[in-house]
Amino acid sequence: MSTAPTFAARQSSAATEDSSSKESPRDKEDPLALHHLPTATASFHEHVGVEATAKDSNLRRTTSTIQRTRGLLGLHPIAPVIEEHDTAEHSDLWWSKIRLILREPLLEFFGTFILVLFGDGSVAQVLLSTGQKSAPGGDGYGNYNNINWGWALGVMLGIYVAGDSGAYLNPAITFTSCVLRKLPWRRFPAYLIAQFLGGFVAAGVIYANYINGINKVEGHNIRTVPPSPTATAGIFCTYPQPGVTKAGQFFDEFIASALLMFVIFALKDDSNKGSFSASGSFFPLALFFLIYGIGACFGWQTGYAINLARDFGPRLMSYAVGYGDAVWSAGGYYFWIPIVAPFCGCLFGGLLYDVFIYTGPSPINTPWFGLKEFLHPRKAIRDRIQQQKAEGLV
Repeated sequence: MSTAPTFAARQSSAATEDSSSKESPRDKEDPLALHHLPTATASFHEHVGVEATAKDSNLRRTTSTIQRTRGLLGLHPIAPVIEEHDTAEHSDLWWSKIRLILREPLLEFFGTFILVLFGDGSVAQVLLSTGQKSAPGGDGYGNYNNINWGWALGVMLGIYVAGDSGAYLNPAITFTSCVLRKLPWRRFPAYLIAQFLGGFVAAGVIYANYINGINKVEGHNIRTVPPSPTATAGIFCTYPQPGVTKAGQFFDEFIASALLMFVIFALKDDSNKGSFSASGSFFPLALFFLIYGIGACFGWQTGYAINLARDFGPRLMSYAVGYGDAVWSAGGYYFWIPIVAPFCGCLFGGLLYDVFIYTGPSPINTPWFGLKEFLHPRKAIRDRIQQQKAEGLV
């Protein structure tokens, strides 16, 4: 399960920063940002003229000393941090500088960490307590509904944690944002690694926390995957139901991912808000219900992974702690589907929204639906980089 994956994460509303009424770089660079913090954005200084501003105010901004390092990592030269923190005495400490250099990747890491911690934790509690007579109700601590609640809460809280990075929390959402919403491609590797590591580490924490329960269900040092009747590998990653064909597995993940991206685009499209808007403070709550709905309606066949970071990271962790090669071969080598299908599905869902609904800047809203750029990739990349430099995105 995911978001935003970006899943996040992945995202944008315009905000005024000062009397000049210019957009902040984060508003420009994250038009699909999964969450937006008005206070931080209002205080976020623009890259253009930042040194002059610092000189005028006689304040030394720490972000002005780490621009080169952040640029080498593919991040915006100026970290998204409010001015009073940027100029504070503690901002010159060595850890403060490292934290600013890696601000967005750290946010994506912990946002995805929270997502998977709540999600896998809900699965562990339900699965390991099944049939426990001492539980309220006499039959364990929860059911499939609790699992959907857990993943939905994980996404919502992960978005709050990772607000300043755009809160994509899902490589497929990040990828689609790069293709359709101007997120610079050079951010993608750092975000992908951070999201993957967030899921991987969260799965390790869940294993350490529930190891006694796993031993009780499976037996000491015995670890199995579905369809074993005592399998606990499903705590960490998804496995398909028996009898679902490879095409069925792929389509199930594809349609859930397409639905995720289509609705996220709709929620973040302020030109289509009518008399209401879900792109502000209500966006994390809207994602809560979206993820819950996807789980309730499309979760049975494959477990609605819809996120590489949520599935592959924990799958690798389960392999590392002793579940063996079966984590890759189960379901007819199903493991690659939660990696590939979300990228295909999210891109399709985003294209569907842009073709039929979106009226703002998008490759779709260019001559020949952007095919000219596709046929001349070098020129398209060159033009896009020049445009991003002019807009202060890189």
